[in-house]
Amino acid sequence: MENVTLAFTLTIFAGLSTGIGSAIGFFSRRTNTGFLSAALGFSAGVMLYLSFVEILPKATESLAQAYPGGSSSWLAVGAFFGGILLIALIDRLVPSHENPHEARRVEEMCDDPDAPCGEPTDKKLIRMGLFTALAIAIHNFPEGIATFAATLADPTLGFSTALAIAIHNIPEGIAVSVPIYYATGSRKKAFLYSFVSGVSEPIGALIGYLFMQAFSSDGVFGVIFAGVGGIMVFISLDELLPTAKEYGRGHVAIYGLIIGMALMALSLLLLG
Repeated sequence: MENVTLAFTLTIFAGLSTGIGSAIGFFSRRTNTGFLSAALGFSAGVMLYLSFVEILPKATESLAQAYPGGSSSWLAVGAFFGGILLIALIDRLVPSHENPHEARRVEEMCDDPDAPCGEPTDKKLIRMGLFTALAIAIHNFPEGIATFAATLADPTLGFSTALAIAIHNIPEGIAVSVPIYYATGSRKKAFLYSFVSGVSEPIGALIGYLFMQAFSSDGVFGVIFAGVGGIMVFISLDELLPTAKEYGRGHVAIYGLIIGMALMALSLLLLG
């Protein structure tokens, strides 16, 4: 029960970190590209290392207990790529011009020379913000399951996953709040929509919890956990690293990735 409470707490933290992106959008005239590139790269490094070194082996071990013999590795690999397919399909269903993982800078939303930054400008921005919020909610749903399942398996693993996804959600908060803020001039509305878009992560965690309660077994947990690893790898390679490079700091992103992997490896060795 203690791990379940912690899992929900970490999932809520990860999901609602979109509010950090909102604050950046409100109070920054320009995007700190160096910080975002390094942070997104760091997040990708943590996710990739955890997926291959911790999550996939744990999933295989759990499946081996449910299905003794040589089939456990095949099932783990199948579920891993199944997770990749799931998040890829979700990503494919979101129109590219409203995809929350297309990099946006604060200053790009305030380029009307006839309107001071922060005052109502183009009402079309409202539509962009609303559709981006919906897109993020759809993307965040499996991320909530990922954080929750990782925490149930290992609280340390869950904390690392939650931190990586929280960093990942910062530019998503910018993508939602900035267009709504510059279209309406209302920080309250912009923050509200950004906040709501992050709520889908704890909702995903709740549904994952109910599913695991109803079908609790080593086999089910192993399949879900392997799928979580696939989801995290796809997010890292398709979203985090490309977005970091679009912010114009490709080398900084790779340095962040290596540091993220190294710190994750060190923490696992020390805790192990």
